[in-house]
Amino acid sequence: MLLRLADPDERYAAVRLCSDLPLSDERRAYARHNGEWRLELAPPPVSRLEYELEVVHHDGGAERVRDPGNPRQAPGAFGERSVLLLPGYAAPRWLEAPGVPGRTEELTVRGYGLGAAIPVRIWSPADADPAEPLPLLVAHDGPEYDRLAGLTRFAAAGIGAGALPPHRVALLGPGERNEWYSASARYAGALVRDVLPAIGAAVAVQGPPAGMGASLGALAMLHVQRRRPGTFGALFLQSGSFFTPRFDAHESRFPRYPRIVRFVSATHREALHADPVPVTLTCGSAEENLQNNRLMARTLASQGYSSELRELPDLHNYTAWRDAFAPHLSALLARAW
Repeated sequence: MLLRLADPDERYAAVRLCSDLPLSDERRAYARHNGEWRLELAPPPVSRLEYELEVVHHDGGAERVRDPGNPRQAPGAFGERSVLLLPGYAAPRWLEAPGVPGRTEELTVRGYGLGAAIPVRIWSPADADPAEPLPLLVAHDGPEYDRLAGLTRFAAAGIGAGALPPHRVALLGPGERNEWYSASARYAGALVRDVLPAIGAAVAVQGPPAGMGASLGALAMLHVQRRRPGTFGALFLQSGSFFTPRFDAHESRFPRYPRIVRFVSATHREALHADPVPVTLTCGSAEENLQNNRLMARTLASQGYSSELRELPDLHNYTAWRDAFAPHLSALLARAW
């Protein structure tokens, strides 16, 4: 695969590829040739590749930019990036499917013990009475999941097609994400004691909710389910940050790395769990969290969970997580509800 960047005026002293692929500095460095920069890249083990370019100026300054020769862009939590769609990639069909109309309401819930409020946006089918009990899906990083991965659009399409029953989605704002989502007992307590009851007071909920999250958000959902049995009836965990020293020593500078490692290690040591619920894990086949997700999937299955890991040809990003909703989230929710 040949990547190219025109530079007839020799504006740049060097160009490097910036992506989540595990490439050495040598393998991601472009070479200058006939007025342009070129990078010959072996076909990556993904069906789409999000990336930026690091351009180095002659005065030594450097910046990251999107590829000016590639009009395709993908949204992300830290801004848009260029994206290459490789052979075999197809966007989910539900993106173009009609969906039921929806409505939202906003809550702000004081999380006692956190010293902060947790914003909650509740999406419901427009024709659902608030007093009508419906299944509930609770999403960490909810506003980002909705804006960048179309979570409520997926829900509307699934209900419209009859693939999912009418249900609601609670989009939880991340707040102090690195603290709250890193196996925090205070956050778990606030979610169970304050947030979920506040949602239940605003709308009627049928049965235990399903929980979902990505990266640290997935870790936090599993932490709540382990520490507070009976809270969730199913879990959808995407690219979970289930750090172990064996695979994730490079993450050791993260301030809450020790706390995460303690929780994950304790999870792996348990023989059984009192509340084994259906769990689907998804992870990119080329991302660095793959090994710890494989290990966690095996551990949960050994403890009685109905656990499965789906490996997808992508990396650690919201479009990859979106592309896993169908059929994997659909199947989990249909089974749980």
